[in-house]
Amino acid sequence: MKLLPGHPYPLGATYDGDGINFAIFAENATAVELCLFRKPGARKEYKKISLWERSHQVWHVYVPGLKPGQLYGYRVHGPYEPQNGHRYNPNKLLIDPYAKAIGGKIEWDDSLFGYGVHSDQKDLSFSETDSAQFTPKSVVIDQSFDWEGVEAPDISYENTIIYELHVKGFSALNSRIPEELRGTYAGLAHPESIKYLKSLGITSVELMPVHHFLADRHLVEKGLTNYWGYNTIGFFAPETRYSSSGVLGEQVTEFKQMVKSFHAAGIEVILDVVYNHTAEGNELGPTLSFKGVDNERYYRLAEDKRYYMDYTGTGNTLNANLPSALRLIMDSLRYWITEMHVDGLRFDLAATLARELHAVNQLSAFFDIIHQDPVISQVKLIAEPWDVGEGGYQVGNFPPGWLEWNGKYRDCVRDYWRGADSMLGEFAMRFTGSPDLYEDNNRKPSASINFVTAHDGFTLHDLVSYNEKHNDANGEDNRDGESHNRSWNCGVEGKTTNRTILQLRQQQKRNFLTTLFISQGIPMLVAGDELGRTQEGNNNAYCQDNKISWIDWKNMDEELLSFVQKLIAFRRTHPIFSRRRWFQGRAVKGRGLNDISWFLPEGTEMTDENWQHSFAKSMGVWLNGRGIHTRDAKGKKVLDDSFYIIFNAHYEPIGFKLPPESYGKTWSKVLDTAHKYFKKEQPISPESVVTAEGRSILIFKSPIEL
Repeated sequence: MKLLPGHPYPLGATYDGDGINFAIFAENATAVELCLFRKPGARKEYKKISLWERSHQVWHVYVPGLKPGQLYGYRVHGPYEPQNGHRYNPNKLLIDPYAKAIGGKIEWDDSLFGYGVHSDQKDLSFSETDSAQFTPKSVVIDQSFDWEGVEAPDISYENTIIYELHVKGFSALNSRIPEELRGTYAGLAHPESIKYLKSLGITSVELMPVHHFLADRHLVEKGLTNYWGYNTIGFFAPETRYSSSGVLGEQVTEFKQMVKSFHAAGIEVILDVVYNHTAEGNELGPTLSFKGVDNERYYRLAEDKRYYMDYTGTGNTLNANLPSALRLIMDSLRYWITEMHVDGLRFDLAATLARELHAVNQLSAFFDIIHQDPVISQVKLIAEPWDVGEGGYQVGNFPPGWLEWNGKYRDCVRDYWRGADSMLGEFAMRFTGSPDLYEDNNRKPSASINFVTAHDGFTLHDLVSYNEKHNDANGEDNRDGESHNRSWNCGVEGKTTNRTILQLRQQQKRNFLTTLFISQGIPMLVAGDELGRTQEGNNNAYCQDNKISWIDWKNMDEELLSFVQKLIAFRRTHPIFSRRRWFQGRAVKGRGLNDISWFLPEGTEMTDENWQHSFAKSMGVWLNGRGIHTRDAKGKKVLDDSFYIIFNAHYEPIGFKLPPESYGKTWSKVLDTAHKYFKKEQPISPESVVTAEGRSILIFKSPIEL
């Protein structure tokens, strides 16, 4: 086999039509061997090539004649000195950190560990067992793809409506999808799936992790799996288990086709990405890739370099302060944007990436590089603004250009609707986009990703049906998952036939959903919440790749679905609920009225003292359709109808006096969560008294006068 020196860039395996260039960073290695395989489960490589060219810590070689679909891996030589941070072991076949595809799933075996699993010395021992048979092989791909001129939808921040979903869980039980496509990228892109998403009205899908990930050994041994996917081993490779077409590069094409189909339908694709840790775990974890390539140059190590800093609760933390790890993250991000055409990225445990030494620093190199990058900075960047380390809760502290999962919104809205005291002032803040968190550093209301539920925690149905978690199916004696859920079961734990309780639960769902979609900021709906999906009280279904997690299309709540469709259409029709700018609480020019006003039930405006009443659970808010203060893309001033909204979290009905004529000459009720539907009713005069049922929202509209 003729070999050429090749090039140190780009990293990974690159096909140029005549052969393949292989390049891998391994600064502390003493030798690197490229191993070629014929089949995914091959016990031994058919060819081993020593890489004799090294440029700036990158080992490289060019092999003429090789083609896409070639399976490969690396064996890397160097010191095995865990106490000094080095864990080289050439007996372990390693996945290329830059592999664009990975051929299949891992088969757990003791040989995958760099040390003797049963040795008394634990990871200070050295394993001489070859792991090639059980290690997934890297795959060379052909990156060419015909996008046929289909462009990204480019949806503005304020008009974005996010739908968080799991690729498999969305279509696994959908009988309208061909069986062989269910649970795959192709199933998600199937016309029936896209038809449903368009009818729902969302603008963007946020996919739970699709980077190639591993099912943890302890889960597999218990008959479970890692369903969510927050356990990445391949930051460039689409997860193979979601491919209907093959694992030798076909998964890349299928993913691109999915994105293309979404874009053609005007829907954005946002990825949930996990750059805070890898699937290799702590010092007792397997040696699969980074740990064996250059452990010290990829991970945050403790003062005793045998051990790992763990800000993620998974055993290790990628070190975004080191050039090698930071380059890996940035190269991966650019790849998914430029080659896979994704429109946004949601960073899991994003506070971890901002840690310098131990403290979270919003001016860290990670943010500096993203801010100046002409590719990454132009897509939607969403932070999960916390991690499990000390000082890791950073809601509101990310720099301009970032959107954040607003955990304070979730907690406040849950507390308000379960009747907690002293919530009115904070509820008003969350309803108006959380200006206390985002306004001072020149961010906009759209910086707040508002959500009531997410993939982790209760579904919306379970939020109103359970006070306690019920995670026994996870095999951890119900110890896992959050215990303080801010939920309320409406009187009975779990399933019931009590009609009064069932009606109240449905009403509470409508309250949560209505609050979500009329709040300033970007709403995020979790797939299945609009259908009444339940996990039977499991609030940590990370290991449940079964009906607990999948959407049950057969038993969907069609009445609730219809309500959500109308609710989303209502938001999209009225720009007053998706403002680009903050409310000012000031008079609109020539009108003498504020852009927003707050009212007591008796019809008078609220004073500072009223906000301090711990017992208060009800209020009215007036939104001025002439006070939006922005212009559209064509320069035309944005105007809307005015709205009067009544929130009543008290358990009894309360009479509310509508505002005086200066706020609206006539009012018509468009929504009452106590009575399920949007209704067209006869106009009501100003200062009329209306009844807000216990635990309900009323929305009244006053048409704009042009």
